[in-house]
Amino acid sequence: MSADPTSRQDPAPRPGPSRRPDPASRPGPRDGASARGTVFRETMLGDLRLDTEDRTRRVRLDLTVSSDRLLRPFGTTMTRATGRLRVSGWADDPRAEGEVEISPLARRRIRYRVTFTADGRRLTLDGWKSLTARRPVASMTVLPYSLYDEDGTRIGTGTLRFPLATQLVPFLAGFRFPRRHEPGAFHAPRWRGESGRTEVWYTTVTDPGTGTGLWLHHELTAPADGSAPYAHGWAAVFPENGPVRHARFGPAAWNPRGHGFDAAGAVAEPGRLTGSAEDGALRWNLTERPADGPLFTFPRWSWRHPLLPAAQMLPAARASYDGTFTHDGTTLALTAAPGASARIYGHGNAHRWAWLHADLGGAAVLEIVAAVSTRPGLRRLPPLVFLRLRREGRTWPRRGERGAVGWAGPGRFRADIALPTWTVTGRAGLRRIRVQVTQPEDRTLTLDYTDPDGSHATCRNSERADAHVLLERWWFGGWRTEAEWTLDGTAHAEVGTR
Repeated sequence: MSADPTSRQDPAPRPGPSRRPDPASRPGPRDGASARGTVFRETMLGDLRLDTEDRTRRVRLDLTVSSDRLLRPFGTTMTRATGRLRVSGWADDPRAEGEVEISPLARRRIRYRVTFTADGRRLTLDGWKSLTARRPVASMTVLPYSLYDEDGTRIGTGTLRFPLATQLVPFLAGFRFPRRHEPGAFHAPRWRGESGRTEVWYTTVTDPGTGTGLWLHHELTAPADGSAPYAHGWAAVFPENGPVRHARFGPAAWNPRGHGFDAAGAVAEPGRLTGSAEDGALRWNLTERPADGPLFTFPRWSWRHPLLPAAQMLPAARASYDGTFTHDGTTLALTAAPGASARIYGHGNAHRWAWLHADLGGAAVLEIVAAVSTRPGLRRLPPLVFLRLRREGRTWPRRGERGAVGWAGPGRFRADIALPTWTVTGRAGLRRIRVQVTQPEDRTLTLDYTDPDGSHATCRNSERADAHVLLERWWFGGWRTEAEWTLDGTAHAEVGTR
């Protein structure tokens, strides 16, 4: 990419093979319905006894639960759940996902189905809190559950409890009611016939099984000289072992249709990515499921009103992918692969830029664009940094322009753009962050971009980059580590120059 600036468990039928919920299949807000959703975090502690063992293991489950609508106390609300599940000495999956059925009065239960990976298998935790007025506290805080294998066979049982003493206040304070958008709406083409414009749909994915990184880039270019617009793009695969492989498709005439990019034999639409390149040497057929709401890397207004040279945003900050990607006779089968799609609209590429998309696990994600504009005068300024960290249902900094402009200049975030390592540092409020990204040469692909005015830029992209992120908070006179993440070959990054 590039851009210019407790209770008893009732008998239950055994579930079939483990399945993940499809967030995209659930209805979002309709006309006249609430335009706000619900997000909250919950932590539960407990135990697990596997049927093949004579001991119990400690369990911790941290979930972020989100819904595209407000919770309905007299009805049933289906929600998405993502987070981390830890079983002592057996499992630690930061990408657990599933659903929570919240039905306190209609069905008198809150049911949890969480799928996670342990010992190389996909397992499902299934249980519910049976709510009763006779024991209100116990029924709301104790979750008996069963653990099932992929084929629906029960392999263990356990109990999780919500620790009131330590978690009640954070739980209540953590409720958020954000405005919700339909992710598919952001896939629609923005271009309306103007000359000198570039529009991009791109997707980056990491296969959790093999460590392979994928990059799909779809682009519409409307030349500045008024000549006919054209569509083109490329696909690239970054294997854990072996050289980077890429192939281009197009150029082809642009005929706007569908709800996204559909040209040159490639399709990038809400929930679907298909195409081929180099006479089928590279082929892909992927299903995309949003796992979060939109994330505006640049200020939200800059996407609605294209006043900046360019703007970038993610229709869903996180997504998961299923399907196949074939390159040179080798087929990669993806299951719940983490990644994201993004959009760019503007006049072309920046003079210099750096980009990072980092899935930090536990429903946390970091997106960075640092860029120097090509416009005269602005070219001499240091890179403007647009940084957005979403964790625990909140996005920091609160405003997209905070990192770029600071307080009328002072307080801007800083970027040192270089290769193989580049950094971004900054402070907003009581938090500060340092990000270090490394793009090893053997995991980096060099490609040329052509702007609408015919000028060229060079990007160096790695879908298997390394990153270290340190988030600190000012606390009683000193900086203390609030969170720290290290990504080894699972960050997506790019540096561009002219």
